[in-house]
Amino acid sequence: MGTAFVFPGQGSQDVGMGRALATEFASAQAVFEEIDEALGQKLSAIMWEGPKDTLTLTENAQPALMAVSMAVMRVLEEEHGFVLADRVKYVAGHSLGEYSALASAGALSLADTARLLKLRGQAMQQAVPVGKGAMAALLGVNVEVAETIAAEAAQGDICQIANDNDPAQVVLSGDKSAIDRVAEIGKAHGLRRAVPLPVSAPFHCGLMQPAADAMADALSNVEIRAPCVPVVANVLADAISDPDEIAKRLVEQVTGRVRWRESVLYMTENGITDIYEIGAGKVLAGLVRRTARQLKSASIDLPEDIAAHASAVCG
Repeated sequence: MGTAFVFPGQGSQDVGMGRALATEFASAQAVFEEIDEALGQKLSAIMWEGPKDTLTLTENAQPALMAVSMAVMRVLEEEHGFVLADRVKYVAGHSLGEYSALASAGALSLADTARLLKLRGQAMQQAVPVGKGAMAALLGVNVEVAETIAAEAAQGDICQIANDNDPAQVVLSGDKSAIDRVAEIGKAHGLRRAVPLPVSAPFHCGLMQPAADAMADALSNVEIRAPCVPVVANVLADAISDPDEIAKRLVEQVTGRVRWRESVLYMTENGITDIYEIGAGKVLAGLVRRTARQLKSASIDLPEDIAAHASAVCG
């Protein structure tokens, strides 16, 4: 049996997330306090009290989701004696979740991770004027068909695959004019539906280059250590451990494709049988099940989830 931990990305946030952990476990409360201090911002109050539109702002949602993931990790470690390197073969995260994965494996400090994600959110928001970019989820087509649709919809604009999530869900990102053409063009290719995403910027496409430049500068000033277990990088769908390569791939990730489906398949091909989603929501567990049905997957978010899975996870 091989186990992997995966960490959620933007879209899994909701007002109230993490509050039950903080109420029940002092170790979780300490994580939220450390992140508040690192940011000079009462992020935990936004997480627990809202308003939702403030939490959903990219610069808040990204460190907030990481905070919940790391609170779960801290509880497993301090309350149940969990040691990541002893029990887990790989870690991976969806987009911003890659930072949570790196923090869980000791490659980044908690404070540095929070500050990097705050900056990342601000830089991604500022990279493209509001209304110029858009994203849409394509339902019912695989990545090869999505590539064809994106190429036909571009027509001189940017239209790229942002997320290859599972065998029948691919997200496109780019200029709004191109994304607006996707639904009609897709009909001829068997597209069931194109769902516009309620995002504030077109993530993971060439329009994000200013944000990638900002992250390159930020990451050059942060200590990245070798993780205690390999991290399956979004842009490679392959495991890496070298600190210089980690920094390089985090920069590429801002404009590059999140190869999530391929990452799940990579882990299954390398001995993983059980995947646990660590943090808010259950999005990744669903993507895992649709990609590799033979895998066992579960989400650990609330105190009752920790109680249900601690013995299996911690041994």
